[in-house]
Amino acid sequence: MRNLFEKVAAALLQPEVDAKLEQVRELARLWRAGELEREPRPQLPGTLEAGRPARPRLVPPRMVPKRRLGSPQGRAAMLHAIAHIEFNAINLALDAVCRFQQMPTGFQDDWLQVALEEAHHFGLVRDRLRELGHEYGDFPAHDGLWELARQTASDPLLRMALVPRVMEARGLDVTPGIMERFRALGDSGSVQVLEVILRDEIGHVQVGSRWFHHLCRERGLDPEATYFELLKRHLGNRIRCPLHRKARLEAGFSPSELERLENLCRS
Repeated sequence: MRNLFEKVAAALLQPEVDAKLEQVRELARLWRAGELEREPRPQLPGTLEAGRPARPRLVPPRMVPKRRLGSPQGRAAMLHAIAHIEFNAINLALDAVCRFQQMPTGFQDDWLQVALEEAHHFGLVRDRLRELGHEYGDFPAHDGLWELARQTASDPLLRMALVPRVMEARGLDVTPGIMERFRALGDSGSVQVLEVILRDEIGHVQVGSRWFHHLCRERGLDPEATYFELLKRHLGNRIRCPLHRKARLEAGFSPSELERLENLCRS
């Protein structure tokens, strides 16, 4: 029987976009069919890098051009930025499975499903980008999301706290506003894509919340106190508002967490 972690590592390190998407779909199929065994492979993933194509060119965040939606080029640049986030999210989900092999089977269930949905999201955004005459790789992008993956590679609790419950949760906050801007321009195709992404991303943040709370229980930690301690220590309490309260509540945030986050924004 083939090994889950070996297959996941191969998909994670695959640099070619379409090959990575196909490997993720095959992984999900094999896992659901019970055709992968989960004997640990401690030597994997063996790197803090992930496979990615030669383009887009990666630049510091301040060098990414501003995305003004009033022009077709600006809309394409915004969609490209979203595609880049989704591509990184595929790698993040695969890395979580491969890096934290000691986690229960349910963890692998959840993050393989997330990887599959992120691959679907990437395909939707890339198709829309192609309809506007562009390809993934046509615009520069930054590496901020994967940099946070490097910073959280030592501990699944840290990864669950700071990637799903900070970076991906921020996507819940900003996506409705982006949808409204596309809607105002009459771009219903892009709105429909973002509706799918927002719906699924609530579930992805919820997965992060579930495993964050699981790890806190295992370690005898208070989840809320631990979350805010990690925010302060690793991100200097840098939180941006407004928050999408309804989506965040569905994704596993408590009302008191949201109140504290909003207070950090004001401070």
